Order: sequence, then structure tokens, then C-alpha cells
Amino acid sequence: MTTKTHKTIPLALLLLFVIVPHLTSAHQPRIVESKATQVVDPEISKAYYATLSGSPHSYTIDSKVDFDLYVSILLPDIKSADKSTVAEISKTGVPIAKVGGSDARWDSFFEPFGQSSYLDGGEYKARAVAGVYTITVRSANNESKYSLAIGEIEAFDWAEGTNALSIIPELKRDFFEESPISFIKSPFGWGLIAIMYLLAGIVGLAYRMILKKFAKNSARGATRNIGTPDRLVRLAIGVGLLLWAVLTTWSPILIFFSGFALFEAIFSWCGFYAAIGKNTCPLE
Repeated sequence: MTTKTHKTIPLALLLLFVIVPHLTSAHQPRIVESKATQVVDPEISKAYYATLSGSPHSYTIDSKVDFDLYVSILLPDIKSADKSTVAEISKTGVPIAKVGGSDARWDSFFEPFGQSSYLDGGEYKARAVAGVYTITVRSANNESKYSLAIGEIEAFDWAEGTNALSIIPELKRDFFEESPISFIKSPFGWGLIAIMYLLAGIVGLAYRMILKKFAKNSARGATRNIGTPDRLVRLAIGVGLLLWAVLTTWSPILIFFSGFALFEAIFSWCGFYAAIGKNTCPLE
């Protein structure tokens, strides 16, 4: 492995240390399309994003043991936010508490993980005895967007990180009415780009090193194999793929190939040309 590769891996690990604290302090996001949701592991922190479509939504907790019940209601901080949105908590039909509603303060706050602003309708905490609990979300016209948080224990692993990455661009566009590109300001957003670019660099350096070692006397082992026009093409491809990714789905695959194309442009080297033995670099 080359010296550059040895330097690149610690940089990737450093980025992970920067990103992980933000992951572990976030709710597990869920996009809800059903009017009725069964809540599993009610103490694990989850954020349910949904839009009322003419009728209330219900969230059911059926616990065989006592548990810590936490509920909060949030709205996207947008002009159409409906501050009549309320989450009503009941046990076997008996009302316990409510959060949100027209009499709530609805303080605005900025959430750094997703880089979006919310209106906070308040929270409810209690030690709940075993039983069946229902959280009903409604508003005056039952057409509002909301985020219902249930549970306080933060359990955000890499599987949840991948899930969040697939959900956040959609939330940016449809829930917060923002461009997905604004996610680039989040440590998770720019960190993903940095990690995918570093990974692309590691793969490129390793591939080039292998070819140089085993095909050093042929065109496949050339240190440089593309000239300026080809470099400019790869630069354009790299920038184009990155823009495509951050403006749409934030796909790690698109970002990786963007990084690989930029790696090729910087090093005047093309992995495909190396594989077929082609060389357009006048210096070689």
C-alpha cells in the first residue's frame, strides 16, 4: 500500500469521529404514510414524520412491562405550519395528557443534524405502567405536517445512519420545503462527501499500485495515461455527479464515482484506460 494510502485512512477515521457524535444524538427517523402505526421499543428514540390527510393519525404502544414514556410534537418551521396540531396521549381510552395544540408556545429551534428548523410544541415524560397506550395526532383541518418523537434512549447505529441518509433528502424537499443541497451544511452531509472521496482515492491508489507492480512494462502500468482533454472530461463528470447527488438523493454511490472521476482528473490517470491498455497522455 502506498504512503498516500496510509495517510488517507487515518483521515477517514478522523472524519468518522467527527460524524459519530452527531449520529448518536439524533432520533431514528421514520416516514409514516399509514393512519395507524404500531410503536415497537417505545423507549428507543424515534421521530415519525407524516402529513395528516383528512383524519387523525394514531400511534399504539402495547407494553407488557413498565417503561419510560416520552412524547414530543414538532412542526416544520414553514409558513403553512398548523399550530393547532396536537398529540393526545391516552391509556385504554382514558386521556392522560396532550402536547402541542393552539395553546402551546411553539418555540422555534434549529436542529444541526439535518440542518432544518422546527417549531416545538412541547413534551411529555412519565414512568408508564404496563398497558396499551394510544397517541392521537390531529389538527383543526387534519391536513398538517408534523413530526412525532417517541422515546428518549438514543440508539443510532450505522444501519440507522444509512436509513437517515435515504430519508433526509425527501424530508428536505417534501417536509421542510427546502432544497436537499442544504444538507451539505450538516456534518453528516459534508462528512459523507469527504468519506466517499477518501474511499475513492484509496481505491484509485490501490488499483493503480497493483497495475504498476504487475504490468509495469506495459501501457496498463503507466503512471499517467490521459491528457488534458480527458482530464477536463473527468473533472466535468466528477462535478456533475456530485451536483446530481446533492440535488436529489445524496446517493453514496454517485458521490463515490464523483470522487473517483476527480481522482482520475487530478492524477492524469484513468482506471478504464489502464484496464484496456490505452494511453492518451503525451508525457508517456
